[in-house]
Amino acid sequence: MARKFTHQRVSYVLPLPNASGGHRLGVNGLAVDSDNRILYSAGRDGVICSWDFSPSDTTPSSRTTPTTRRDQVQAHSHWINDIVLARNNSALVSGSSDTTVRVWRPLSQTKELPIAIGRHADYVKCLALPHQNSNWVASGGLDQKVFLWDLEGKGEILKIDTCGDEATEKGSVYALGTGGSVLASGGPESVVRVWDPRSGKLITKFVGHTDNIRDILINKDGDTIMTASSDQTIKVWSLTAGRCSHTLTMHNDSVWSLYSDHPQLSVFYSSDRSGLVAKTDTRDVSDIDQGTSIAALQEHEGVVKVVAACDSIWTATPKSSINRWKDVDTTAETEFPNITARRPSVGLPAESPSAAPAQGTVGNTDEPTKKKIPHNSILLLSNMSIFPKVDPERATIYSTVSGRKPSEMIVNEELGEVLPVYSLPEETIEGQLGVIKHFMLNDRKRTLTQDTAGEVLLWDLLKCVPIQSFGKRHIDDVASEVNTVESIAHWCTLDIRTGRLSVILEPNRCFDAEVYADEIELANGEGYASDQRINLGKWVLRWLFGDLIEEEIRRDAIHRERLSAKAAENQALQRTNAPTSIELPRTPGSQGVIDGSPMTPRVTNGLHGPTTPGLNIGVATPGAPSYSSPLPPTEEEGLSTRLSHELGRPPSSNKSNDYFSSSHYIEAEKPPQTAAEEQTPTALPQSPSEPEKEEKKKGSLFGKKFRMEFPKKLGRTSSEVKTPAPEEKQEESDKSSEKEEKAFESNLYGVIDRIRHEYEAFLLRNPGSALNSGITPSSTSETPALKIPADTDILIQEETGDTAVAADLYRGSVGSIREEIDKLEKTVPHWLGELLLKNQAPPKEVVKVAFILKPYNDLLPPVNKLDGGFDMSSSRLNANRMLRAKKVLAYIAERIDPANPANPDPNPMQPEEYLELYCQNILVPVNMTLATIKTHIWRTGGDMILFYKANGKKAIRAPVAVQETGEAAGSSHPVEDNNLHDNMSSSHASNSISDGL
Repeated sequence: MARKFTHQRVSYVLPLPNASGGHRLGVNGLAVDSDNRILYSAGRDGVICSWDFSPSDTTPSSRTTPTTRRDQVQAHSHWINDIVLARNNSALVSGSSDTTVRVWRPLSQTKELPIAIGRHADYVKCLALPHQNSNWVASGGLDQKVFLWDLEGKGEILKIDTCGDEATEKGSVYALGTGGSVLASGGPESVVRVWDPRSGKLITKFVGHTDNIRDILINKDGDTIMTASSDQTIKVWSLTAGRCSHTLTMHNDSVWSLYSDHPQLSVFYSSDRSGLVAKTDTRDVSDIDQGTSIAALQEHEGVVKVVAACDSIWTATPKSSINRWKDVDTTAETEFPNITARRPSVGLPAESPSAAPAQGTVGNTDEPTKKKIPHNSILLLSNMSIFPKVDPERATIYSTVSGRKPSEMIVNEELGEVLPVYSLPEETIEGQLGVIKHFMLNDRKRTLTQDTAGEVLLWDLLKCVPIQSFGKRHIDDVASEVNTVESIAHWCTLDIRTGRLSVILEPNRCFDAEVYADEIELANGEGYASDQRINLGKWVLRWLFGDLIEEEIRRDAIHRERLSAKAAENQALQRTNAPTSIELPRTPGSQGVIDGSPMTPRVTNGLHGPTTPGLNIGVATPGAPSYSSPLPPTEEEGLSTRLSHELGRPPSSNKSNDYFSSSHYIEAEKPPQTAAEEQTPTALPQSPSEPEKEEKKKGSLFGKKFRMEFPKKLGRTSSEVKTPAPEEKQEESDKSSEKEEKAFESNLYGVIDRIRHEYEAFLLRNPGSALNSGITPSSTSETPALKIPADTDILIQEETGDTAVAADLYRGSVGSIREEIDKLEKTVPHWLGELLLKNQAPPKEVVKVAFILKPYNDLLPPVNKLDGGFDMSSSRLNANRMLRAKKVLAYIAERIDPANPANPDPNPMQPEEYLELYCQNILVPVNMTLATIKTHIWRTGGDMILFYKANGKKAIRAPVAVQETGEAAGSSHPVEDNNLHDNMSSSHASNSISDGL
């Protein structure tokens, strides 16, 4: 079994320019509220839209009032695959590929975002609701599960494993239907399974389809099931008979969608991959095969969803637009051609508005104006179907040849190609443009995108704005024009699945990319050093959450003011009031800890965890646990113990320990236990004798008081209760227990909580001292100011090994952060909290590049020197991948042309002015980094070989002392140069440069 992992990441979504309402990508779901005349649509962009529509005008010469957008919400961060209306059309349920099922209440006055009521382990593909007053909704997904969720958010009601022990690769659920007291599911396995939604038990299963089952309808009584399949058929199953009763074959392509609002499914609509939508009416017939099926309309693409209401049909396709069509009256008379009339040309629409009498004509009645159904729009329901009966007065020899199957002659000779009643929609609800392609440029700060109209845009990923439009061109052609010769580490992942450009920041890679300050456009660039680098991930995160940092600084100031006032009040009380008891002596400040602790939110019992590395502040003394003495440890003992732990820890421990995970940090800081200590209980020892327990407790407390002036570590040679050694072990066990109990939350609040405990510890050690802020965000010199648009969306997501995609923990925008501080404190991950408030990024080893330095044609001395002379062999070095070529030249000049301290040059030349660096016989620009040289010039495996030579502007002399003693040539010890800002270390012990980074 694979090991489960969990980590949080941050995503931000760049707002589209001039974006108006509507869908950006294809529409997958439709639902109609006929009472309020509202159409709901959901698409691959994760958006749900509501539209106000007017009734379809039955007069051919008039136009329907245009549909208007009512509301819109970004409900999901992935495709929405299905929607259903619930609770008398007051709630809309959506299922998405982000694995969640959400409920949106569009008629609510509060305008809240959709809330999650359930979650699958994989994409949610379909939804089903038994009736409008139901308190649950069913969902099916690619995890081969069907869930019943409470619509009020109370969680899972029932879970059905559709495959059980027979789990197969084709067990995903693509279709759901419910009605009466049954629930049916289907998918790629081509099997219809019928379940009892009350118990989750399988009732029966139907086998008959040969391809994926795409949609399911169940009548109100729950005894008839209708299924649509990619095998081009629609099957009707009888639960009473336990078999398939009819197979309908009016489609010649995969059937994708079914819709019916008839209680017995007697009138239903079906759509297929070719774009054909058929309306079938089986009312007033003894057998379904004798019903009427009409080719109502023809789309230009496959129809993934069809709904109908108020004399209109709406179709959803892979395009972002929604088409509205006039409905077809299946009770109208079928129009047959005269024998002498020419058959209409193939491909022309059957719609002919001029055939109807003009409005206002004298003698016009309802019957003559009723539109007739063209004969070539009739579809045969099945192989057993017969063509609709013809008016006897218009019967001909061609329509009455056979009394048994009068349709055969007409279908073969007269009908020809089937033409839909309508080929043009009554109205089109226009969609918007969405991003469908992207190209990341080499500088990792810019990217190209292409939308559904073919327009190419250049974006700034840091400022979150478009830079330039290149019109309708091929994206690769534009990339070749604007790309640069650079090699920057990948620090983010781009995603366009919702039609917008999303930037995903993972904690293990978002701090990998750095750029030089002189290579980016800054508002005040003159304040930066020439070799200063800016971390891209840290930069953008600092200003995405800029309002959060400002608000936390404001809250921190208020908290410090209250804490200082409380400490001063407690100190004054201690001076004026004598202690009422002398059971144990108190030290000044101990009372302040007890009284002041409640001021810090969620300060509970237990020893405080270790401080954030880099802060020379001790840990707050905790409140006493309920099962121990009501008095806290003394200040002197607590501080000495903590200092012994902190000062005694080797310096490298700060780098190795992952202090961004509180539980891990506490575990790592625990002192090693012996076998005897492992058996020590965390609370008071449970002994048979109660007096012994009291004796242990008293001995431990007095031992704390009187041991503080003696060495900490005592001999552990006895296990008796009253000896000092066991008392020390008991004390350490109690501390370990308290430390285990006090674990900071792994989020932003945990960072804030730790800072506040450090305040308490500081005031305990320094009564009356000023309390400086522990929040130290990055300065503008490290992360220059960025103006990010307020409508830039921010998502905090959690990725685990149990789900196919990351789950959304928080969704907001840059402009709404200040209103959601409390929510963010619980959802911002610990690593991000440390970065924002402490300017501490997760530690990671610097990536280095190996290269070899050689003098060009041996015209200059080698850089590698050994005692007694030059080493004529090659010099192999390792350096930060972001080291510039001019730094390498400075390193070379320092070794082959060292400055003369006795006679310094008043106007020294820079090394790049008289030295040149070559790779593959190509002159390397002085500002090019080692990573870029290796990627774009060296372009092969192994260590890079760099040659250096003089350009003749300065004469370079070999050191005179080299031949005599060798001491001037170099030293056998590493050389430390604090003027360099990058690590460069040689494989030989004689050459090494480090800046201490």
